[in-house]
Amino acid sequence: MIDAPTILQGRILVGALISVAAFALVGVRLVDVALFHAPEQKHGAVFASQPRADLVDRNGSLLARDIPVEDLYAKPHAFDDKHAAAGALAAATGADAGRLEKFFDENKPYVFVARGLTPDAQERVMRAGLPGLEFQPGFRRYYPQGRTTAQVLGVTGLDDDGTLVGLSGLELGLDNKLSDAPAGESVALALDMRVQYILAHEVEASRAEFGAKQAGGLVLDVRTGEILALVSSPGFDPNARALSSGDSTRDIMGQDVYELGSVFKIFSFTLATEDRTMRPDEVFRIGNGFPIGRFTIHEAEHMPATLAARDILALSSNIGTTQIALRSGPARQREFLDRMGLLHALHTELPEARRPQFPSHWGEVETATVSFGHGISVSPLAFAAAAASVVNGGRRIVPTFFKHPDDSRGEQLIKPETSLKMRELLRYVVTNGTGKKADVPGYDVGGKTGSAQKAREHGRGYEHKLVTSFCAVFPVHDPRYLVFVVLDEPHGTRETFGFALAGYTAAPLAGRVIARIAPILDVPKLATPIVVATGGP
Repeated sequence: MIDAPTILQGRILVGALISVAAFALVGVRLVDVALFHAPEQKHGAVFASQPRADLVDRNGSLLARDIPVEDLYAKPHAFDDKHAAAGALAAATGADAGRLEKFFDENKPYVFVARGLTPDAQERVMRAGLPGLEFQPGFRRYYPQGRTTAQVLGVTGLDDDGTLVGLSGLELGLDNKLSDAPAGESVALALDMRVQYILAHEVEASRAEFGAKQAGGLVLDVRTGEILALVSSPGFDPNARALSSGDSTRDIMGQDVYELGSVFKIFSFTLATEDRTMRPDEVFRIGNGFPIGRFTIHEAEHMPATLAARDILALSSNIGTTQIALRSGPARQREFLDRMGLLHALHTELPEARRPQFPSHWGEVETATVSFGHGISVSPLAFAAAAASVVNGGRRIVPTFFKHPDDSRGEQLIKPETSLKMRELLRYVVTNGTGKKADVPGYDVGGKTGSAQKAREHGRGYEHKLVTSFCAVFPVHDPRYLVFVVLDEPHGTRETFGFALAGYTAAPLAGRVIARIAPILDVPKLATPIVVATGGP
């Protein structure tokens, strides 16, 4: 017979059961945290549990993707020969052997060796046969298109907790969208890699041909605002994580501002056409110089004694354009350029946006110089947006890097009939003026050259160096696309008879781009006759 437990024994039994239950709960919680809720953490670094979304072009071609990689750490106390271990790990990973040996000698418990090792690099490490190594999982951004999309896409880096974040370009501009996207989702851009490849090839070829310091270009849908291609040269390899000699990370099309020169005459003639202050067949006296205040406006090339307005644009006369602009006056010119979006920063998905530079005092002298693109600096992307609004029926366009095929034209900035007359004049520039080398049979290209002397970086005045550009629209009778190219400090060649002006450098570049992309973009090769504006306003 077993005696019944005393009251004291019962209390002890209850306390033991409570203790066992408490320890059990703690154990279950520890297992839950360790297996299911713990961050992927070693040595104080927390790593992203989810990769960034892929970036793809408008046709689904992969532009950027996170690939799984491993970071390598070492336990120096496990090495018999620290010098040999440092050399072996440096050879396998590309790390600095001197840095590794220094840290190994300091007897730290853990030493970071290399970040973002690919499977090939991991295999090389394993073949070294060293003890005391630990791999830690993470992600690395990979750009399969390499240099072709480097500046526009930008790059990523690791923040303090080891998560990939955008550092530049669209990676930075779309950082939240790419980081917060559901697993497996991709972000489609407006870029068309077929067009991007062609533009990149032609821009780099022209930069090399004319020995230009930098060059760039873009292709813009004038109805939707979609940017199908944007290129800057020289570029860099976004996968190398280090710049080679001659590389550049600058996106000159969106990040830099330029005095673009005579291509700005597009806006001077648009304003005069809108306000009916000149007729295309109206004749202006050109002469050898046009005095204004204590300055005299001169021509870049010899001009006839008189020119009709349409020939002032076609032959790019500074004196003729000045006279036309002065009819509008300073206040109206400034108001118009502001309305066209040229006096404030253009905001797109690219975070790198420079504010334009323009006169604080806007008098007659400034009206004259601004009329032919001097004394005002804008980004090529901002210029292209305003020019697209001139030719697309006169409605505002805001460029976008997102795929958005619907017509996105906004408010009416100029009358539709003004837009039509400007398209006729721009076609005349290509058939009868400085833009002849941009013509592509069957596509009715319209456009304007720009050759600007570069302003001195320090002090007043201009250097004997040029920035040349060409703004093209096609087909001009029913505009779909705008191509804008820029060459920074091109040099003349034997083939151009030593001339470096836009008609010899930028115009043929734009023409080659159009000839190659028009069939890809399904632009019908059908020439519709265009009647050049010769009558009244």
